[in-house]
Amino acid sequence: MAQDIFESSDTIRTSQPLRHAQSVALDGPLPLESGGVLPGVTVAFETYGRLNAGGDNAILVCHAISGDSHVARHDDADEPGWWDILIGPGKPVDTNRFFVVCPNLLGGCRGTTGPGSINPATGKPYGPDFPTITIGDMVEVERRLLDHLGIGRLIAVIGGSVGGHQTLTWATRHPDRLRGAVALATSPRLTSQALAFDVVGRNAIRRDPHFYGGQYYDQPHGPTVGLALARMIGHITYLSPEAMNQKFEGDRLHPRQEAIEFEKTFSVGTYLGHQGTKFVERFDANSYVALSFAMDLFDLGGTPERLVENFRAARCRWLVLSFSSDWLFPPAQSRDIVGALIRNNAPASYCEIKSACGHDAFLLPDDFDHYGEMIRAFIQNLAPAPRAPNPGPDEPPGPTSIFHERRLDYDRIIELIPPDASVLDLGCGTGQLLARLKPNGRGRLVGIELDEEKILGALQHDLDVIQADLNEGLRAFADQQFDCVVLSQTLQAVKDVEGVIAEMLRVGATCIVSFPNLAFHKLRRILGEEGRAPRAYGWLRDKWYDTADIRFLSITDFEDFCAEKKFHIQQRIALNTEAGTEIKEDANRDADLAIFVLRHDKKCRA
Repeated sequence: MAQDIFESSDTIRTSQPLRHAQSVALDGPLPLESGGVLPGVTVAFETYGRLNAGGDNAILVCHAISGDSHVARHDDADEPGWWDILIGPGKPVDTNRFFVVCPNLLGGCRGTTGPGSINPATGKPYGPDFPTITIGDMVEVERRLLDHLGIGRLIAVIGGSVGGHQTLTWATRHPDRLRGAVALATSPRLTSQALAFDVVGRNAIRRDPHFYGGQYYDQPHGPTVGLALARMIGHITYLSPEAMNQKFEGDRLHPRQEAIEFEKTFSVGTYLGHQGTKFVERFDANSYVALSFAMDLFDLGGTPERLVENFRAARCRWLVLSFSSDWLFPPAQSRDIVGALIRNNAPASYCEIKSACGHDAFLLPDDFDHYGEMIRAFIQNLAPAPRAPNPGPDEPPGPTSIFHERRLDYDRIIELIPPDASVLDLGCGTGQLLARLKPNGRGRLVGIELDEEKILGALQHDLDVIQADLNEGLRAFADQQFDCVVLSQTLQAVKDVEGVIAEMLRVGATCIVSFPNLAFHKLRRILGEEGRAPRAYGWLRDKWYDTADIRFLSITDFEDFCAEKKFHIQQRIALNTEAGTEIKEDANRDADLAIFVLRHDKKCRA
């Protein structure tokens, strides 16, 4: 059945009362970062699962501008929540194990104090007198709520978009209150383009003839047209060009009939009019103004130096996820965050999820198999579930073990890495090498990988992994940041060989490179006698036309390369992996794999 083009992240949201919402009046006034004061704050929230006796199994979920406390359904009879795919029994955020809290934001209109709340000084809704609020003010309200609930340290704070802004604020302002931070489709601040859309949206609301300067609550009509237009503008930014084409190009001049008061000539116009009209049913215009302005004021820094400084206080483990087609919160901004975390040696993982869904991708099921499972693995790493005892010494690993295929080069590489050394593994795959290093009391371990599926595998093995293209350099990492940098059987897939080796020597005190030797005598025979590309041997599994390898080199080739480029070779190990032996004589002929140890030498180019 064809997908309804009117489906969006708003489809399941309604104006119905939130039957499971609780509320609490927080103690005392709330001083605001803008200089104002709210004499009292009531916060609406919903909880899922049970808080354990120690109060340490809680996860805080932060919503974006148009969200509310109803993040998931509570039972089969309940209305769906806005993040049902993520949260619930057995889901990535498993409410059978965790106590999930989702509060409505300060400034909202679904139970928490906002512009529509009564101002005790006047007995009327605050309206335009509601003071300017910030993301920091929102987080302070959430902090007070958690204190009221008896929650000390959180397992994690999770949020996307403006929820991601709250997550970043939690990690940097209250570093001792959370073990992990999951920030999706977010940024350290908005781009000027994103700000521009918000400015237009707020002007559409304020210039509505029924805005009445913000005091429309006792009027027969409020600024419904202005609010609908603001939401229509917002929906444009939530979609990607690909999503727009998929939804509307097929019938652009044959729109669905809708009872709306907006242009209906084109299918995209009818869609936007539908979304704007539906939004007005459940949201307050003044809240939209207040929340969007708070988002626009959020600013953790526009330069690498400021970001490094502002993220320095964080003490948690990080999972940062962006989406390839998100132009409202573009992936480059998430990489800026990750770059600052790397410079601070923070334990962080990052992946740009390939998606056609735009900014809304983190709320939709289309790419959930990837990002949802990454969140599941990350949460599991923060709070591991009880596991069965490890296999005994005489028992072979199970079929899902990452050690089912033993690599002799890994055995030798591990021997080369000193105890307690920090290691950066380039092209780490699912993390086999790092996972074998981890139990041995090593130092900081980080993987670099490009493939999305392999990044998920590395996360599932409790590793920190950063998505990056080695050919674009390691500029996020500082000089000599790691004791050891490893490039294991990846050199043959590298485009910029000289640049990658030079970057390894810049970032690491010791560099270890392993690669298959194309001069191995069996491969020579296959090519020389059979006249075929030598794919039948060992690591050469792919056919010549679908292999990822673009370099075919020998031990002698690499030695000549290092001499030419003045890369200092400290040690060479040549292996015959079939026989499980080290080759001392005529290695270029009798070894099928080579390991080189390179060191930074001031006399050499490195």
